[in-house]
Amino acid sequence: MIQENSILTKESLELLEKIDTLHPTDIAKYLKKVKKESVEEFQELLSKIPEDYLGEVLLELPENTKELAYESLSIEQLTDAIEELETDDATDIIQEIAEYDQEKADEILNSLEEEDQQDIKWLQRYEDDVAGAFMQTELFSAKLNETLKDSIKRLRKAKENDELENIHQVYIVDDNENLINAIYLEDLIIHDFSKTYKEILKTIEVSNKPISVSVNEDIDEVVKIFEQYDLSVIAVVGYKGRLLGRITSDDIIDIIEQNATDQMYQLAGVGEDYDFDDNVITTTKKRGVWLFVNLFTAMLAASVVGLFEATIESLVALAILMPVVASMGGNAGTQALATMIRQLALGKVDDENSKEIVKKEVFVAISNGLIFGVLAGIIASLWFGNFMLGVVILLAMIANLLVAGFFGSVIPIVLKKLDIDPAVGSSVVLTTLTDVVGFFAFLGIATILLIN
Repeated sequence: MIQENSILTKESLELLEKIDTLHPTDIAKYLKKVKKESVEEFQELLSKIPEDYLGEVLLELPENTKELAYESLSIEQLTDAIEELETDDATDIIQEIAEYDQEKADEILNSLEEEDQQDIKWLQRYEDDVAGAFMQTELFSAKLNETLKDSIKRLRKAKENDELENIHQVYIVDDNENLINAIYLEDLIIHDFSKTYKEILKTIEVSNKPISVSVNEDIDEVVKIFEQYDLSVIAVVGYKGRLLGRITSDDIIDIIEQNATDQMYQLAGVGEDYDFDDNVITTTKKRGVWLFVNLFTAMLAASVVGLFEATIESLVALAILMPVVASMGGNAGTQALATMIRQLALGKVDDENSKEIVKKEVFVAISNGLIFGVLAGIIASLWFGNFMLGVVILLAMIANLLVAGFFGSVIPIVLKKLDIDPAVGSSVVLTTLTDVVGFFAFLGIATILLIN
């Protein structure tokens, strides 16, 4: 019941009335809108969301809104919301709250049921970039000597109690919980329910042993396995193949989206922690770091131009055409850089084929340099009535695109070998190289062929 002094708008009241028909993403989107208009209404509306939906809604909120949400909700409210979530999501929220208020996170954790506490503490042990950090312990498994009938009865009870979601298959384990096989639920119905899984497995001609990953496997490798085999879920095993949990496709999709977003932001020089919903001051600070670096690299390129001041003064056309060479080199380098970073992320570049890929990029760069150098040379010759000026821009274009293609493909590979994210700073380094080489090549060749 809404109190008389409530500040909720008509629209917010309508949302609460039909909340069971809405997806958590839509509720989170509306909360984000409300927060911009009124923090007080945001806090009140959040507190009125039923516990059945609250946990999922919290997961969908933008990062810069979560802190306010966690501060606004009581320990009891957060505990009730977390109890409705699967272990991986529950662990995420506990760890996010810990970043803002460790004491509150500890109180919430201690308020959960003993079994949930153990599962969350167990998952918290894993590093952020391994499979164990993304797995959920809820799954449907059965022992070899269990009958299908008994296992289905357990599954039905678990579903009725909302203990299991998104069940795709039954994992068959031995007495030590070691993973032996798996049967999809759609295939389970064709078998005799009075038989044991051990008897069923004898009738299956092709092994159904599922693809599994180690609990300590790098999560990026897990993503590649998902993509390679078009999986919807993957088993996570520990020592000697002991079944520990599973990772579902919704988590993998989130990881793929986050990785792609991080790469784009890093290439653009805005940082992987950039959030679209950040305020003006925060956004300005985050972008300013790389702009500060870029200022000095731009000054380096400008100093190269300064070396040829006399050359530019004697032929003004050089000042007009100079940006063309640098711009073409920058674009060609960005193409090579983006392609290489993406292929590295997909695991398609290794020590065996990296040289061939670099060679390809160099030949592509030379070809484009020749094609567009001739085109630019013809335009420059006709524009300024100077044939040799066209030759200068042709040679400079080939040189700069060659450098762009080579370093655009090599820089990410070198950074990868140094265990540095290839997207971090690559664009700034490459832009500096193409600008410096472009200006130096164009003005240097012009000095030799046109001035001396």
